[in-house]
Amino acid sequence: MEWSGATRGEGEKCQQLTESPQVFPSNAEVGSVFTALAIPVGAIFLSSTECTNEGWTAIPQEDWRKTFREQGLTNGSLVLIQDSSNSNNSLLTKEGEWITTVNETNWIQVKNLCQSESEEEHVKIPATANTVVFDIRIKAIKELKLMKELAENSCLRPIDRDGKLLCPVPDNCTLKEAELRMGSSLGLCPGKAPTSSQLFLFFAVGSDIQPGTEMEIIVEETITVRDCLKIMLEKSGLPGDTWHLRKMDWCYEAGEPLCEEDATLKELMICSGDTLLLIEGQLPPPPSEMLRFQGFLKVPIWWYQPRGCTGPWRSHQDQTNGPPPPGGAWGATATQGAPGDTYAEASLCYLGDIEISEDATLAELKSQAMTLPSFSEFVIPSPTFLRAWTVESRRPSRLLRINQQQLREYKLGRRTEICLEPLQKEENLGPQDVLLRTQRRLPGERAYGPPVDLVWDTARGWTAGALQRQVADCCSLPVEKIEIAKYFPEKFEWLPVSSWSQQTSKRKKKKKQENLQGAPYYLKDGDTIGIKNLLFEDDGDFSTVRDDAGKEKQKQLALGRKKSQEALCGQSSSAVSGAESPGRPQRPEASLSIHVGSFR
Repeated sequence: MEWSGATRGEGEKCQQLTESPQVFPSNAEVGSVFTALAIPVGAIFLSSTECTNEGWTAIPQEDWRKTFREQGLTNGSLVLIQDSSNSNNSLLTKEGEWITTVNETNWIQVKNLCQSESEEEHVKIPATANTVVFDIRIKAIKELKLMKELAENSCLRPIDRDGKLLCPVPDNCTLKEAELRMGSSLGLCPGKAPTSSQLFLFFAVGSDIQPGTEMEIIVEETITVRDCLKIMLEKSGLPGDTWHLRKMDWCYEAGEPLCEEDATLKELMICSGDTLLLIEGQLPPPPSEMLRFQGFLKVPIWWYQPRGCTGPWRSHQDQTNGPPPPGGAWGATATQGAPGDTYAEASLCYLGDIEISEDATLAELKSQAMTLPSFSEFVIPSPTFLRAWTVESRRPSRLLRINQQQLREYKLGRRTEICLEPLQKEENLGPQDVLLRTQRRLPGERAYGPPVDLVWDTARGWTAGALQRQVADCCSLPVEKIEIAKYFPEKFEWLPVSSWSQQTSKRKKKKKQENLQGAPYYLKDGDTIGIKNLLFEDDGDFSTVRDDAGKEKQKQLALGRKKSQEALCGQSSSAVSGAESPGRPQRPEASLSIHVGSFR
């Protein structure tokens, strides 16, 4: 790296710089320059421009322990070193004059970009790294003698070296959180800064962008690409629908098109400050959509195995406690219906992608998945020893039960992922069969045994009595000696399953037929059913120690959120007092809809 050491001749009116190249490891601390140059500890300044004598910024002493890489220094970077023997202790400005001391760099310059008739054009606001942006904005409005109304409708925007206004800084951030250095220039601009759920974006027409031609827009991060395109076209006044969006890359050129028009900006990792380009022409279909046009699907395949299960399907490496299979690391995730402490988790392992025709059957999908290189780690006799599920939020969701049914009839979406579960014996589920995970409660303990699959034929109805009889037959116990409950893992709660009746009309005295598919059970494939033997315990408690810990954790999280909200409200009310000082911005209000049924 290239370094500049500042020296000052006694009695001289003009200051001189002695420039000498020095080499340092990129992982060395910045403060080590004093030792390497054998000079007393003084001050370190970075050049904020490419010219040696322009834009020097002091490095705070607390940042001297950071490495050169963390400070953003590269080969050829310019650094001004000033030892403690210099009594003037000053910085070099654009004019080459020594005017500002090191201790006076703890300020932020705010330029007035709201009202041209103001007496002042810019002010310097004293600040530290922990100063809140809101306080700087309010103080700048006062010192610039602007209208009080701007306190509720203005924002601060950083100004880069070319004079371009960057993305507004949120009011509730500190200078350190906003990554603003002391001495930075901010522009006081009309309009509110985007909220935490909004994005501030630049956009321009065409790929040949001229400086200063970008337009600005604030949108919700949950807006789709299609809706964002419509808003930008309306603001640009462009007619027609033959346009698409591209994100500008780091070379300031048009990047790949945003092909997924139904995806949200958040899903595509679009951030505040990004620049989108309006490009004329129809959007080319993505590769996955081209496969759909040709009648093919690209399906990611996962391996799913509940914890605690044993059998011949286990991988060779898993049997020897070796490293995970090459398809991906085993990821422990809480599964639907896993209440016990020993059998509470399941594994999902990514195996790879397959391309298959929509006219292929589910059995053919399983056969093709078995040809993936990562699948060779498992021992599966045939595809009939595999159970297929769709994957949502890294969990099994919908059971694909009929092996000879075409994938087209399952209506798999463009982003559908499939996980395969190993079986100990062949399985052939019918359309009326429901697969449940049953776990028997251990007598005298608040825990359950290993899960056992139960196939329930619902041809005779989804009633609680039918399910109780099926479970009793499976456990070889009388119906009156068992009690069952469905587990809700997201709430860590059990809901006992019992017969009930619901009257819907007082005049006709009709009763709604009970159905476990509806409220309050919403029973589906993969749900966990706890079984209690009333011969040993009849207290009606299905919970486990893990449930208690889960509820306590949820309670602590809720309490923490409540305290954070109260602290934020307290800061907002006490930040600025008096008629001249408006309050801190409150949290955005959420709409509440209340639907009242008719009881007449």
